[in-house]
Formats: sequence, C-alpha cells, structure tokens
Amino acid sequence: MTGSLTIAGLGPGDEALVTPEVSAALAAATDVVGYAPYVARVARREGLTPHPSDNRVELQRANEALRLAAEGRQVVVVSSGDPGVFAMASAVFEALEGAPQWQKLPIRVLPGVTAMLAAAARAGAPLGHDFCAINLSDNLKPWAAIEKRLRLAAEADFAIALYNPRSASRPEGFGRALAVLKEAGCGERLVIFARAISAPDERIETVTLNEATPEMADMRTLVIVGNSQTRRVGRWVYAPRQVR
Repeated sequence: MTGSLTIAGLGPGDEALVTPEVSAALAAATDVVGYAPYVARVARREGLTPHPSDNRVELQRANEALRLAAEGRQVVVVSSGDPGVFAMASAVFEALEGAPQWQKLPIRVLPGVTAMLAAAARAGAPLGHDFCAINLSDNLKPWAAIEKRLRLAAEADFAIALYNPRSASRPEGFGRALAVLKEAGCGERLVIFARAISAPDERIETVTLNEATPEMADMRTLVIVGNSQTRRVGRWVYAPRQVR
C-alpha cells in the first residue's frame, strides 16, 4: 500500500496552537477528512481534497478515510484539540478492527493541544494535581454511566474537566451534572467556565459550584471543576501540588 493515514489534532482554535508536526502533515496531504467545521479550518490549496461530514457519523468518516488511504491517498483525519481525547483516533481504530484488509496501512496519530489544557493554561493551573476528564454527552454512553463517574470523581477528589457540557439537543444534561456534584458535597469547589479558548470571543469566568448555572455553558465551553483544595491567587486559579 502506498497510501497513508494520519489522525491529527488541530488544537483549540488558534493557528498558533497547531503543532509543526500537524502543519507538515497537512502540507503533504492529498485529502483531509473530518467534521465540517474542523475541515473548514484547514487552508484550501491545489491538490488537497476536503471531505467534510456531519458530527454524528464518526465511523462512516473513519471508514472513508481508510478507504482513501488504501487507494493510495495521503489522508489526514482532523479533530479539534487532541485526536485521542473524545475524538477521531478511537473511531479510526474501531473501524480498523472490523476491516482486516486495511490493518497494514501506515497510520500515525499526531497529538494536539486539548481544550482542557488550553483552558487550564488561561486560568492558571487548575489541573496541577490529579484530575480526570468526563464527556457529558450521552450520545455514545448512557447517562447512568456519566452520573456514576461524576460521583466517583467527586469522591476521589479529582479536579474534573467536563467536555461537551450543554447543547441545543441536550439542554438538561449539564444541570443534572451540576446537581450530582452538589449532592456529592462539591458546592464550595471553584468552577471555571472557559468558552472559545484562543478564539476572538474567548471568555473565562470562575465561580463556586453553588453559584454555577446550566446557562453558563454551551458546546463551545470547557468546564473545569476544581478539587477540594483548589484556590485563587489574584485572578489565577490553581491546584496545590501537595495534598493535605
């Protein structure tokens, strides 16, 4: 096989946060595959064919990318942030598991700056100690699993990065998540709402969990719930490195 498949992260939005390795892969690509808004972030040029698609067709998108690579194309599948964090890398390998004819294709996964790392850097160091990331979308897992993980993360005193908190199709989920965390005794923890990080309309707001409301988040928002020792120093928020 002369084709190849690269799964790349475009970072949170600002071109300055796209890694040189990803930029080089895009410069060598013949085809770019991904969710339409992410494909739109890749500059058009002669010799590059875009393949945009809808948000809920990850496996179809992965199969298309594998097929193009098997035909000899130099394919890049793009995700925002990091492709291995709630993104396309898992979908590609899931598709590959059911397609042994493509398992000898050259495949690379190129990391990107995740939304939680970009948001944490803007806020200070809220992920400076043990933390976890939870996707609040119940499109691919039941709500019961989300609720269980929230409770256990609160009990373990992790800082928690919450992806996909609220959308038009899931307006009630984030409110339920806040309620679960309050019931778990996290009401006084600091919560960072980081919206559109690195974009011109970037906004960061920090409140306590008791002050947080569902309307403070949308799908462009990354939410970080601090642990029990997370504190402010001036405008910054950080998690101490030493657990007391």
